[in-house]
Amino acid sequence: MLTIERAGGYQICDDPDRIDLDRVHTWLCTDAYWALGRSREVVATAIANSVVFGIYQDANDQQVGFARVVTDLATFGWLCDVYIDRSHRGRGLGRWLVGTVRDELRRRGVRRLVLGTLDAHGVYAPLGFAPLARPDRWMELTEAGDLGSPAAPDRLS
Repeated sequence: MLTIERAGGYQICDDPDRIDLDRVHTWLCTDAYWALGRSREVVATAIANSVVFGIYQDANDQQVGFARVVTDLATFGWLCDVYIDRSHRGRGLGRWLVGTVRDELRRRGVRRLVLGTLDAHGVYAPLGFAPLARPDRWMELTEAGDLGSPAAPDRLS
């Protein structure tokens, strides 16, 4: 298990058993534009089938951030569901979390990491993320209501 501490009493850990499912579900289904209304069951399944990272505040061990990666742990990963609790934003936690995820996946051998964002380019760009070099090579298949469908053209996850 990866555990990294930072000044200010924060810790990143990739132990899936430490994830506060109810808290993550509430964040995503009520406050994350890409996951509004997502069911608890879907969040639980997504977490169970991903590599997950949490940020915890040492003072009370409360989870204050989350990210997950859909990956084969060999060649490719999709970083998604990055979320920092509103009361902890503005402290660089998002950038720290994403940088840690990037570095840990590289250490494990993953060389291509992608993500989608509507408004957090400023968090990701300093960490090396850039628009797709060859977007013409990427395609997607979606169901009604998912990314790319006429029902939800602006949703990203």
